[in-house]
Amino acid sequence: DHRDLHSFPTRRSSDLLNYTAEELAFRDEVRAFLDEKLPADIAAKVKGFRRLSKQDHQRWQKILSEKGWYATHWPEVYGGVNWGPVQKHIWDEESARYGAPRSVPFGVNMVAPVIIKFGTEEQKQRYLPRILSGEDWWCQGYSEPGAGSDLASLKTRAVREGDHYIVNGQKTWTTLGQHANMIFCLVRTNTEVKAQEGISFLLIDMNTPGITVRPIITLDGEHEVNEVFFEDVKVPVENLVGEEDKGWTYAKYLLTYERTGLAGIGISKAALQHLKELASRRLKNGRPLIEDASFSQRIAQVEIDLMAATISNLRIIASVEGGGVPGAESSMLKVRGTEIRQAINDLARRAIGPYAIPFVEEELDLDYDGDFLSDENAAPLSAQYFNNRKLSIFGGSNEIQKNIVSKMILGL
Repeated sequence: DHRDLHSFPTRRSSDLLNYTAEELAFRDEVRAFLDEKLPADIAAKVKGFRRLSKQDHQRWQKILSEKGWYATHWPEVYGGVNWGPVQKHIWDEESARYGAPRSVPFGVNMVAPVIIKFGTEEQKQRYLPRILSGEDWWCQGYSEPGAGSDLASLKTRAVREGDHYIVNGQKTWTTLGQHANMIFCLVRTNTEVKAQEGISFLLIDMNTPGITVRPIITLDGEHEVNEVFFEDVKVPVENLVGEEDKGWTYAKYLLTYERTGLAGIGISKAALQHLKELASRRLKNGRPLIEDASFSQRIAQVEIDLMAATISNLRIIASVEGGGVPGAESSMLKVRGTEIRQAINDLARRAIGPYAIPFVEEELDLDYDGDFLSDENAAPLSAQYFNNRKLSIFGGSNEIQKNIVSKMILGL
């Protein structure tokens, strides 16, 4: 566990892998909180890779907000706790280990930092408290048919008419949009300039007339993502963040935070532990699978990769402690982190073998009391394997991230 050099400037390099007394005390505080406050039924769902309802997320958010631990990287003036990178790392690791849900990121971790840095005072006063309270559930309107990794080619159009923009177009892969009452959107406001220079960042009420949400059912049978259609949707001009046609700058700012979070270090550590337990129970030729030389070598390799990604994650986060923005390094972490998560998913699928094939959707519910078609763990692990194939695509495909790294870091 790497340390925060900004908070502890006198620490020697030999001490960087050890927690200080203050950090150990904070970890104990986190564990005590999770022991006392994390609902057992929610933790069981997370650890069993089963679906979480909107109410589950809202219940956990309320508990975190009451503690003051929901907006972990916001400035305190806006109701955040402003943890340093080591505290955030400890929280992520312990939360994953205990089975706490990840916060739905679109409000607290994505649009909020953009509003804090680029929004008006009125936007901050209106939206930030509603994110903290859970009154607003946000979703992201970036990708479109034909404009995913190549986001600059988006076509959703916003034309200003008086004190409103009229929005027409379509967004896709809108995660949990079926629950949302707000969406932050990239829209084209100028077609006469270079593609990146004609985009604006709008905050749109999902209850506005002209918005239609259509579900997309994914390969694992889940309704996680959606298509969102805009037909002559009127959006007040005061819902523009920053300057018109400057939305690309704000989008890049947001995506650096998204990509760093997509690494999922804490989740990967918890999944790796689950994989080891699973491999210890599964038999191959009468012996535990984890004792198989080939399989244990694969586990060892992914664990080494995860250790390296952990240190990189902390180094990148620490580099922005003073209020900066993670740069192309976040693309590196996004690539490596998602590859590691997919590798762990693949090994878990291999561990359960042919039992990974059959499952029915209802098995993903914690209270399912029917007959399992195979091993009780097979359905959730199979669904997770299929669902997480997307990790290397969303947030900017890994191929695009490698181009960013080659250009911005290697100068190629």
